[in-house]
Amino acid sequence: MDVFGTGVATGNPVAVVLDADGLTDDDMARFARWTNLSETTFVCAPVDAAADYRLRIFTPGGELPFAGHPTLGSAHAWLSTGGRPADEGRIVQECGIGNVAVTVDGDDRFAFVAPNLLRTGEPDAQTLERVRAACGLRRSDVVAAQWVDNGPPWLGLLLTDGQRVLDVTPDLAAFAPDDFVGLIGPWRAAEGSPGPGDADYEVRAFAPGTGVPEDPVTGSLNAGLAVWLRGTGAVPERYVAAQGTALGRTGRVQIVDDGAHIWVGGRTRTVISGTVDL
Repeated sequence: MDVFGTGVATGNPVAVVLDADGLTDDDMARFARWTNLSETTFVCAPVDAAADYRLRIFTPGGELPFAGHPTLGSAHAWLSTGGRPADEGRIVQECGIGNVAVTVDGDDRFAFVAPNLLRTGEPDAQTLERVRAACGLRRSDVVAAQWVDNGPPWLGLLLTDGQRVLDVTPDLAAFAPDDFVGLIGPWRAAEGSPGPGDADYEVRAFAPGTGVPEDPVTGSLNAGLAVWLRGTGAVPERYVAAQGTALGRTGRVQIVDDGAHIWVGGRTRTVISGTVDL
């Protein structure tokens, strides 16, 4: 599946394995290493009766309790291959952080409810300095920083503008093995910004310890950033984030705060379908 793209193969791929109940943890981890994608998922029967299915999510480096683009891609794959949710138009996914609601709008637009943050607050000065240096950022480049852990332990940095986000050339060796670092900066069209006309913010995600140094388009990070920045009033109720630009992708993530939930959505597309021998 290609998720958050604007055309063919322009977003973030996820490999979705259906009917995965017979696989062991080792089987799943091995296949995820083999695909070498940022995530590979395995759709299993739910344990919770309130869920439509249970999702296991693996990076090449190990299992995650939640991830955003795999949630949307897996929901689309499950639905398009005969899955039937208990409530029409609303899928309930069971995963490591609990149940996550996913809505369907048309054939290719899916959105999930941003999970509550498991960890918030500002990082300690030593951690912030280490991450800032690893990203090659000046102190003046960072407007604010906060933990936005919603399964993956993201540390979010709000930068001065979208161009500064794109200009970052990270020193990957300087990151700690468990670092999950996300950058976001606004595109200021009113000031003649050179940024994309269809996006309000630029986002990048670095997690070298997962085996994928920079993730092309990241639902969990965008969800965490939205929860944080909506809470401070730093972003509007609706906005579009561009991600993947630095990697030659044109990912677009749509954020909508309806007053009850923050929804994280985008387009999904089946690129390859078939069988896999595990």
